[in-house]
Amino acid sequence: MHTIRKTLLFLSFITISLSAFSQDITQTVRGRVVEKNTQEPLPAAYVVITLNDGQKGTETDINGHFTLEKIPVGRYSLAVTMTGFTPFVTSNILVNSGKETLLNIAMEESVNELEGIVVTAKVDKDQPLNKMAAVSARLLSSEEANRYAGSWGDPARMAANFAGVAMSEDTRNDIIIRGNSPMGGTGGPVSMINNNQLTNSDFYTSAFPAEFGNATSGVFDLRLRNGNSQKHEFMGSVGFQGFELGAEGPISRKTGATYMINGRYSFLKILEFMGMGIAGTDGAVPEYQDLTAKINLPLKNGNLSFVTLLGASRIAATFYKPAQA
Repeated sequence: MHTIRKTLLFLSFITISLSAFSQDITQTVRGRVVEKNTQEPLPAAYVVITLNDGQKGTETDINGHFTLEKIPVGRYSLAVTMTGFTPFVTSNILVNSGKETLLNIAMEESVNELEGIVVTAKVDKDQPLNKMAAVSARLLSSEEANRYAGSWGDPARMAANFAGVAMSEDTRNDIIIRGNSPMGGTGGPVSMINNNQLTNSDFYTSAFPAEFGNATSGVFDLRLRNGNSQKHEFMGSVGFQGFELGAEGPISRKTGATYMINGRYSFLKILEFMGMGIAGTDGAVPEYQDLTAKINLPLKNGNLSFVTLLGASRIAATFYKPAQA
């Protein structure tokens, strides 16, 4: 009888464990919908995400914010519609278990001509955020940036995928735009700019707007996103960019003020501290660290942001002369 009870207890434990593992891992998709030119929020816009077993939708609030909860991890398509605006559709939205998915969506007004012909503008990634850029400008979205081949999460290497842009060499992130050499550049294997904090940015290869009048080859107008305005989130990762820790969240949910901070340190240097030699480095182990932080305070007619970017790096190589007989 005692053996039977132990067997039943073991089987019950297995059943409960299998039931727990069968639960779908879900995450929250959150974002904001604004008018593309004025950046004003669009309330009552309908947001729908297409899941594997159907669709799930919601409406934006008075400040243009929306929240889709309990979305299973994976890649999905998302659409935003609103009367008087061109529908916004994007695919391959990544939802992972470690962090909420944050989206910034800009919609364009649809225009009706007097003859009744409806003119609609599709979402064109070749059109930059800056309306003063007429040609040779491209929008780099924060979502697609993580999917560029060979970018290693480096914004400069992402830009090398554009037409007319090339890398100087694989070990450095200098870029050559339309044949213009990066003379005096201080590029290296790892960028000080943290891709996890970027939002939609513009990349120009010529014909710059007047605000970039001193540019000679190209301009990368990088923009940092705001932190999560609803909940505190923490992240940690280890990869080519190093050992990284980050945190973001609301300072005040009532006002929408947020903070965001990310720090990285050379992973190879940590291994060296632990006494683990790195093959192929010949003693030249890159040592670098950086810290990026942003505080955003919404105001009545805009935003007040404080941004900090700190970093340091060094690499020391020892060269040995062959012994003379």
